[in-house]
Amino acid sequence: MHGPASPGWLLVALCAATGAYCLLRMRSADEQQRRAAGGEALMGFGMAVMAVPATAFTAPQWAWPAYAAVFGAAALRALWATRTSAHHLHHLVGASAMVYMAVVTASSPGAGHGHGGSGVPLLTGVLLLYFAAYVLVSGVRLLPVAGAGGGTVAWSDRPELARVCRLSMGIGMLAMLLTM
Repeated sequence: MHGPASPGWLLVALCAATGAYCLLRMRSADEQQRRAAGGEALMGFGMAVMAVPATAFTAPQWAWPAYAAVFGAAALRALWATRTSAHHLHHLVGASAMVYMAVVTASSPGAGHGHGGSGVPLLTGVLLLYFAAYVLVSGVRLLPVAGAGGGTVAWSDRPELARVCRLSMGIGMLAMLLTM
């Protein structure tokens, strides 16, 4: 990730914490939630690795194609899962955005230390608009749930925490796209 180191480390911490909670959500009794949590955990940890500031660690050149392959496989899995639930369309867009960022980083001079040219590439702009809208909609959807009371629910089954995880990953994706 480009830019100052402090925000990069904060993004690493946010994404790693989100990935860790998603791993906890994989213990849910609901099979659909377990599957979604697995993909979200992969996304959270992948974003944490990608967000490590370039001043702290420069990934070897082979890492970016491997990264693109992992998230390409996740995108194909999400594409297959869209047959049963439209929710997986967001997973498809997120995994595809990770592939895009890995490819751009691998092809940029200095392996991720700036992009040449001027302006924002079209695909980056489209992804920025998508994730900005996603963050706004997710935030609005979270409001009614945050005030709702209820009985005792396991940490792995709390719907408001799952929404917070998705919201934080959307914010993280926005931050990563803005630094491209």
